Order: sequence, then structure tokens, then C-alpha cells
Amino acid sequence: MIKKLSKYIRGYRGLAVITPILVVLESLLEILIPFVMADLIDKGIYGGSMDEITKYGLLLILAAFVSLSFGVAAGITAPFASAGFASNLRKAMFEKVQDYDFMSIDKFSTASIVTRLTTDVTNVQQAFQMIIRIFARAPSMLVFALIAAFRVNHKLSLVFLISMPILIVGMLIMNSKVMPIFERVFKNYDKMNNVVQENVRGMRVVKSFNRQEHEIDKFDAVSGTIFRDFSKAEKTLAWMAPMVQFCTYLCMVLLCWFGGKMIVASGNNEILGLTAGQLMSMVTYTTQILMSLMMLSMIFVMLTLARESGKRIVEILDEESLIFSPEEGIKDVKDGSIDFEDVTFEYKHEDQDGLLTEGPRKRRKALFHVDLHIDSGMTVGLIGATGSSKSTLVQLIPRLYDATEGTVKVGGRDVREYDLETLRNQVAMVLQKNVLFSGTVKENLLWGNENATDEEIRHALKVSCSEEFVDKMPDGVDSHLEQGGSNISGGQRQRLCIARALLKQPKILILDDSTSAVDMKTDAQIRRAFKEEMSDVTKIIIAQRISSVMDSDKIVIIDHGRIMAQGTHEELMEGSEIYREIYETQNKTSGVDLDVEGGAL
Repeated sequence: MIKKLSKYIRGYRGLAVITPILVVLESLLEILIPFVMADLIDKGIYGGSMDEITKYGLLLILAAFVSLSFGVAAGITAPFASAGFASNLRKAMFEKVQDYDFMSIDKFSTASIVTRLTTDVTNVQQAFQMIIRIFARAPSMLVFALIAAFRVNHKLSLVFLISMPILIVGMLIMNSKVMPIFERVFKNYDKMNNVVQENVRGMRVVKSFNRQEHEIDKFDAVSGTIFRDFSKAEKTLAWMAPMVQFCTYLCMVLLCWFGGKMIVASGNNEILGLTAGQLMSMVTYTTQILMSLMMLSMIFVMLTLARESGKRIVEILDEESLIFSPEEGIKDVKDGSIDFEDVTFEYKHEDQDGLLTEGPRKRRKALFHVDLHIDSGMTVGLIGATGSSKSTLVQLIPRLYDATEGTVKVGGRDVREYDLETLRNQVAMVLQKNVLFSGTVKENLLWGNENATDEEIRHALKVSCSEEFVDKMPDGVDSHLEQGGSNISGGQRQRLCIARALLKQPKILILDDSTSAVDMKTDAQIRRAFKEEMSDVTKIIIAQRISSVMDSDKIVIIDHGRIMAQGTHEELMEGSEIYREIYETQNKTSGVDLDVEGGAL
């Protein structure tokens, strides 16, 4: 994990190397200051020499200033290095997610990906900054202070052997109790983000059903779990400060007791025993040694958090899409013909360790031995009950998923032989869940073709029956859309998504129940425009209303992943009982007869 993450320090390695050097130099000077202070007291104050006081006083000021300079420099380089490291990580993760196939996206929840891109990266960033700064400072300070203390008086330094084991054992016990808690917290963060995301996205539904209290209870439950876990961890870590203080004061008491006796016995003579200045330096070293141990303990806690976060980040970076372009893939799609040859597809449900989950949901077959031929330029309607795998079928065409068995062909060639970008550029999909992004209408339409001219945009708006309502908007195509297109109606969102797909000028156009929010008259106008303007484009229309597909060249009935019947409207009315029942039910419900263009007779 460390090896994989360390690759993303690129561009900031110089700062990451300089920072520990600056910190070690800072620590070394801090260790020298008590030495100088001891001489100032012994030779200057007790010696009664103003020259010695001036000399050592100036030396103290110089040492403090240089130490401060190294500390300030490290305080600048460390944040730059850690922020750059975090920036590289986030960019790499985001780019990786963009390359995921749908199977990989299904593996990680949206909330989990967001948490990993934010909270987890922040934890790793903080740990990295601590490693190059505090982790360099604490051990160097500990080693230098111990060496200095033993040089001052090796007998008196044995006092540290009493307190240090107490502190080290205590820190190990606390860390062992805190580690599992922090590991558990991250999973609860994912749950909390999921609750927040669902609530914000579905705010209108929440308010319309007056379920605010229910949503608050859901949030309180997961937030309360995080609070209890962190509280438990903080209660454990709260013992750290008293324990360090106890060890510090114990050392000081022992140093003052034994040191005082040595000073009295030697008459403040360095050769015979110990001086007052040396005792003062020993007290300073005691504080530095024990504070270094405390800093190390906090580093271990932070590394515990960062280790779990690092594992979650690496999971995102290690995930490999199973759908990729072949070497020297085909760069041209001959036409829009589509063939499904004995196609079977099953969803594989994996946990976040990449292992297939147990139980009945381990594998779920969605399509069974599908055989279907669609000529280029045909209009094909797909109808079937909810959950009959209509969407799954069409998602195999642009390789959002790959067939488990059998072959899907476009333009007479297996879709797996095409360059992936080439294939998807020739297949435009208007998905069941229409997504518009914050920005202008024009900016959203240019997703279909960033080089589209104003004339092409107007033509796409006209064919999708969007021209009228866009022209009525305050700034026309330059009018602002909120995130998700929340400031326009569902039918208008659907029509803009159709216009965006048309700008791709594809050979295959797939409409996945994308006119469900459009009135029947507008639906018929859109289909009529398709027939007149896009006769050479293969059109697949998934719909619940027979009126939306009855004028198609071929209508396919799918039930539980199997093709039950296919043919024209007239052929199915004569030969398919299922189709006839659906037609009669919808006709009876609507109370009107439908002509082949989907309008009322």
C-alpha cells in the first residue's frame, strides 16, 4: 500500500525530502540550547562574569533564531508537499473512476467513492505531513535529548529508565484499543454520506411525503454511531496527557531530588558531581524526551487512521475495468445494424474486497439466450414489464456491460473488436435516469458534440421538440440549468437529453423509456421527426406505452430476460396474446383508440 501511494508524491519529492532535514536541524539546535543555558548559568551567573553572560546570551539568541528559521521553513514546505500529494491522489482516483465500467461502478457505492475522495484522502494527507515533519522531529529529538542527557550526567539519566517503560506500555495499550474503533468509523462515514446524498437528491420527495422527521432519525442513527465511536476513542486517548504529565513530573521530582543531593555534595562542582546549570538542562531534556514520546504516540494514532484510509484509496486505484479497448481495435462502424446471437448475461455481485458475495444474489442472470437481428436504419420498440431486463439488453450494445455468453454485433462485427471510444461515439443513449448538469442549456447540449454549430443545436432542439420551451426561457440556450435540471420539468429534461444525444449524429440511437414524462402528442411528434430526419439511424425505443412503439418496424416483447415475441404491430396483434392483452388494457385505460402514429383517433 505504501509503495503504491508513494508514487503520487511525484512533483513534490524535493519538498518531501527537504522537510525532514530542516526538522532534524531544528531539533539539533533545540538540544544545544540547554547546553548553552547551562554554561550561561554556571560560568556567567554563578561565575559572576558579565562577559560570559553576554557571550552565551548572544549564542542563545543565535541558536534560537536559527532553530526558529528551520522550523518556519519546515512549516512551509510540509503543507506544500502534503497538499500536492493529496492533489495527485484525488486526481488519480477521479480519473480512475472515469474509466470504470458499470460493473466496477456497481461494486462501490457513490457515497463510498465520495468519502474516499474527501475524508480518506484528507487523513492520508495529514498523516503524510506528520511523517515528513513530526515523525522526523520526534525520534530525532528523542535520540538527541537522550544522548545529551547522558553526556551531562549518565548516572542521573538512569531516571528515564523508570518513566519511559510506563509511557511506552501505556501508549501501546491505548493504541491497541483505539485502532479497531477507527477502522469501524470509516464504514459508518460511508453510510452517513449515503443518507445525506439520498436526502439532498430526493428533497422534493421527502417534503411532499412529509418525511423530514424520518430522514432526521436516519441521520441521527448513523451520526450517533460515529459520535459514540469517536467518543469512545477520545476517552481512551484522554488518558494520554495525564500519563505523560505523570511521567514528566515523576522524572522532574526524581531529578530534583537526586540532582539536588549531588549539587550539595559536590558544592556545585561539575568535576565532583553536578552543577545547577546542568540540573536545569536535565529538566529541559526530560520534557523534550517525554514530549517526543507523546508525539510518537499521536503519530501512531494518526497512522492508524491513515492506514485504513490508505487501504480504501488503493482499492479505488487498483480496481480494473473488465471492459477495455482491444489493441488495434476497429476504428470505423460500418452501419447501425445490430445482432444478438445467443446472448446470456448475468450480474456478478462483489463486495469491496473484490470477492463474490455469498447467497442467492451471488450471481443473477438477467438475459437468457437472446437472438435478435436489427437492420441498419430500423426503428425497434422494446416493451415488457418492469424488471424484464430491457435496459440490460441495450446496455450491451455500447459495451456498458459485456455479454456473459454469446455475441453482440454492431455493423456486422463483434462489439469487443471495436475501439471503445469509436463504438460509443456511434451509439447515443438517453438513459432511463436523465441527467443534466449545472450550467447553461447550450453547455449541456455540447456534451453530445463539443464542436456543434448553432445551426446543429437548433436542429437537435427542433427534432426533440425542445425548441419551443427553450425559446421561452429567459436567455434561450444560454439560460442556466440547476444541478440535475431541477428548474425545468421532467418532460423538458427528457427532451433536452434527447437533443443532446442527437448532436452526436450517431448510427444507433437508444431511448430508454426517455419519453415517459412527455405527453402523447409530443411523443408522437418526436417519433415522426425521427422517421423524417433520421431514416438512416437505427433507433431502439424502450417504452411502457404501446403508443410509443406501435409504428416501429419491429416490436420486441421481453419478459424475465427472454424474447417472447417480435414483429410489427399488426403481426403481434394477430399472433401474440401477451401483446394483445397489453394493447387492450392500455386502450381501455386511456378510453381512446390509437392510430399507428400514436395519436388519438
